[in-house]
Amino acid sequence: MRRPVVGVIGNAHRIEDRFATQMVGERNLRAVAEVAGALPLMFAGSPDITDIGALLDVVDGILLTGARANVHPTRFKTEPCAKHEPYDIYRDEVALTLSQVCVARGIPLFGICRGLQEMNVAFGGSLHPEIRELPGRMNHRMPRLENGEIHPDPTVVFADRHEVSLTPGGAFATILGRDTIRVNSLHGQGVLEPGERVVVEGVAEDGTIEAIRIADAAGFALGVQWHAEYDPQLNPINRALFQAFGGALVANKRS
Repeated sequence: MRRPVVGVIGNAHRIEDRFATQMVGERNLRAVAEVAGALPLMFAGSPDITDIGALLDVVDGILLTGARANVHPTRFKTEPCAKHEPYDIYRDEVALTLSQVCVARGIPLFGICRGLQEMNVAFGGSLHPEIRELPGRMNHRMPRLENGEIHPDPTVVFADRHEVSLTPGGAFATILGRDTIRVNSLHGQGVLEPGERVVVEGVAEDGTIEAIRIADAAGFALGVQWHAEYDPQLNPINRALFQAFGGALVANKRS
């Protein structure tokens, strides 16, 4: 029996500031393969070489991963600022269109970190480039040493840092079997205003939006702000999410 296939979006990256590449973090690929039970298929976050129609004829679902680049502010009618770079405008174009088409066609869609943000923007929402600058918000960026360098220990970087309250009876509470969870936190940008069809189902202690679903989607269409791909092999929360995604893939799998 053929395994479901998941398209995993790539990110623009330059090696030695010379060689243009597309990059996908291996943890995303392993989460798809080892927990969702699917075959991960990397595709370019570039409209010049990724035909969305052809892609969706091949895959059974889409994973929109986290990334260093922010969604370009012009996508939600805001002026860009150099201090909030880098941007990846080509990924923006692919991911926002994919979000809309997947939801319309019932193709399972799972957004992580930037992926959640892309889903929100795709349905008319806006983002704040530095969520910690809003009154009453905590610093959601990854832990750093006193000298400003990123902490070298990934168990510290990806440790659970705050609680998320889930909507009772909602999609996430149903999948996870609880109304409160603890998650990691590694983002600067975050949701400011939810899009028209974006239903907020998870909120951090400081009010930051952490989990969304797309209303009236024909299939699985969920996004999380934390990095669920880090440890779903061991973390019961993240494992349940990738398993639910995997179940949706099986239901949508092409013969």
